[in-house]
Amino acid sequence: MNTPTEWSTLEVAQVRGKSRLITSKSIQPLKVFNPASPSQTCHVVLSSYGGGMVAGDAIRLRIAAAPHAQLVVSTQASTKIFRSIDGAVAEQHTTGSLATGAMAVVFPDPVVLQAQSRYRQTQEWQLAPDSLLLLVDWFHSGRMDQGERFAFTALHSELRVRIANRLVLLDRFAFSPAENIAKSPGNFAGYQTFFSMFLVGSPTDARFRLLAEALQQQTMPGSTGPHFNLNGHECVVSVARARENVWVLRAAATGRMALQPLCEHILAALADDELLGYNPLARKY
Repeated sequence: MNTPTEWSTLEVAQVRGKSRLITSKSIQPLKVFNPASPSQTCHVVLSSYGGGMVAGDAIRLRIAAAPHAQLVVSTQASTKIFRSIDGAVAEQHTTGSLATGAMAVVFPDPVVLQAQSRYRQTQEWQLAPDSLLLLVDWFHSGRMDQGERFAFTALHSELRVRIANRLVLLDRFAFSPAENIAKSPGNFAGYQTFFSMFLVGSPTDARFRLLAEALQQQTMPGSTGPHFNLNGHECVVSVARARENVWVLRAAATGRMALQPLCEHILAALADDELLGYNPLARKY
């Protein structure tokens, strides 16, 4: 008989006017922390034993936010993906559900793909028509401080978001440096860190409009013109309204610090009283 796969579980609900973590179950290698929040938001920090994932590790996480709950999910540090010597893959799978009026901000540190590593992640979110999701997907090409650039073996990432069971966002990315020229202008050129942010919600929601405006403010001057030149920019950003209820921001940078102003701008927007009411990562950066 096959043993059922165990999933880590996080559930957040409104309790006496504040969002509280009412269920927390973590399966190794995942560790979960729940630091205090100065607002009604529940903050969950994900970590792992050893600071990363070895080949064969599999993290499976279910997240649920009850009606009108507010949740921030971040990570303790970058998620290191260690090398695979036998072809095994490190995997992380997340499913999330947001009930009516709920809001989730998923803002992890980057995944760092070390030499010879193999990594696969999937995320599936189910939203109510009036809930809101802001999600970051971020990876480094390797241990940049050690001169490591695209020495990993394989990366696969997939994100699906549904509103009332209707698919509104599908984002897939896969890359194998051995089969592609990473430094080609058609791929990554001279950039080493890659940041995607997805905003999904209702266009009539004031929270959605506030965050959409914050994303639009990151558009680079001249980036939509025919003669925009990437050379000389430590960070390039594009912002697009993919559909009425979906905004997508993409950024590529030479290093993490080049993305810091962008992150700080979005986090400052989240501190608005209409949203989280504070910057959940203020003390971290």
